[in-house]
Amino acid sequence: MKKERFVLAFFTGCLISAVSLQAQTGKDSTKVARSYAINEVVVTGTRSETDVRHLPMTVSVVGRPQLEASQQTSVLPVLNSQVPGFFSTSRGVMGYGVATGASGQMSLRGIGGPAQAGLPTTGLLVLIDGHPQYMGLMGHPIADAYQTMMAERVEVLRGPASVLYGSNAMGGVINIVTRKMQEDGIRTNINIGAGSYGSIQTEATNRIRKGRFSSTVTASYNRTDGHRADMAFEQYGGYAKLGYDFTDNWKVWGDVNVTRFNATNPGSVMKPYIDNDQRITRGMTSFALENYYEKTSGALSFFYNWGDHWINDGYQPGGEPLQYRFNSNDQMLGVSWYQSVQLFQGNRLTVGADYFHFGGEAWNQFFDGHRETSANKSLNEVAGYVDFRQDIAAWLTLDAGARVDYHSQTGTEFIPQVGLAFHLPENAEIKAMASKGFRNPTIREMYMFPPQNPDLKPGKFNI
Repeated sequence: MKKERFVLAFFTGCLISAVSLQAQTGKDSTKVARSYAINEVVVTGTRSETDVRHLPMTVSVVGRPQLEASQQTSVLPVLNSQVPGFFSTSRGVMGYGVATGASGQMSLRGIGGPAQAGLPTTGLLVLIDGHPQYMGLMGHPIADAYQTMMAERVEVLRGPASVLYGSNAMGGVINIVTRKMQEDGIRTNINIGAGSYGSIQTEATNRIRKGRFSSTVTASYNRTDGHRADMAFEQYGGYAKLGYDFTDNWKVWGDVNVTRFNATNPGSVMKPYIDNDQRITRGMTSFALENYYEKTSGALSFFYNWGDHWINDGYQPGGEPLQYRFNSNDQMLGVSWYQSVQLFQGNRLTVGADYFHFGGEAWNQFFDGHRETSANKSLNEVAGYVDFRQDIAAWLTLDAGARVDYHSQTGTEFIPQVGLAFHLPENAEIKAMASKGFRNPTIREMYMFPPQNPDLKPGKFNI
C-alpha cells in the first residue's frame, strides 16, 4: 500500500497518548452517559429550557460524550454523522479554511449553502449560546472557529427559526451550548494524539467549581501536512469561561474564545492551486446576566465577534503570482434580552428584543504599497419577537409566534410562525409547522463584488 494513499481515519496511523488527569474524585456530570430520548430538554426552540416534545420543530442534540468520543476538533464532522439532514463539506485530514475550496459549507435539508466554490453558507445560522456567529462582511459562518473543546452540547434545529433568531436562519440553526461545571470539584483533562502526514492533535482542559464560582479553561493545538501537496493546516485555540451564582435565582457569566488558523488550499485535483494561503484569526466574547424562577426565566446578554483575514488567492500552474493580498477585518456586536413566563397552567409566553451592529473593511494590499478598498461599511438590525406556547390537551401543544425585524438597509420584515405538536403513545410524535425564514443580503452581495446592488431585498423561505 503506497504511503500517498489517502488515510480516511485520522488517528488510524499512530496514537501517541491519551491522558486524563482527575484532580479530585467524584461524579462528573459531563462524563455521565446521557440518553437522548424524545423528552430531551433543549433551549434552542424557545430560548428557555423546554421539553422537545412540546416544540413544533424537530431538534437534534449531540452531547459532550458524543463529541469526546468522536476525537474531532471541529463540531461539523460530528454533526455530519449524528444529525439527520445535516451535510457539510470537508477539505482533508483536518481544517476547512475560507474562500475558494468549497469546504466548510453547511446545509440542513438542502437549505443553507451549496457545495460550490465562491458560494458561502448564508441560509444556515450558527449560534454560540444563542448569539449569532458569522463574518460581518460576507455573512457566512467560519467553520474552523466552532471547536468541540468549548461545547457542552450542540442543538440543531431543523427548519426556519427566524422568529427567534432573525436573519440567516432559513434552513435552521446550530446552537453550540458552551461547557460548564455542575458539581464542586476540579477536573483536568489532557489529550494528545498523532497520526499520518505529520498530523498532531492536542487539547488541555481545566474545570473548577467551588460553591457559587465556576470556571472552564481549555486550549488546543492542531496541525497536519495534509494528504496532498499544498494542503497544510495549523490551528491554535483557547477558550475561557467564568461564572458566579449570586443566588439560587440569579447568576452571571462571561467567556472569551480566540482561534487562529493558517491554511493552504490545494484546489481541485484537476485544477490545483499554488500558494493559496490563508492566515485568519477569529475571536468571540460574551457576557450574560440570567435569572431562573419557578414560573419565569430570562437573560440580558452582550456579545462581540471579530475577525482578521489575510488571504493569498494563489495561482494555477502556468499562471503568474498575484501582485496583491486580500485583507479584511470585520466585527459584529449585539445586545439580546428575553423573558419567559408561565401565565397559567400549561402555558409559556416568551418576549424578547435583539440589537445587532455588524460590518467591517476589506481591501487588496499591493506590493507597490497602494491599496484598493472594496468595502468599508457597517449596518444595524433591531428586532422584537413574541412566542406563545399552550398545552391544549395532554396530547397536543400549540405554538405561535412573530418577529418584527428592521434592517438599516433593507427595511422592515415581518416573520410569522404557527405550529402543532401531537404527543402520541409509545413516545411517538407528529409535528406540523408553518413558518417563514429569511436572510438579509450581505455586505458582500450589496457592495463588494460586481454587480453591486445596494437595493437587494431579503431572501425568504416558507414551509
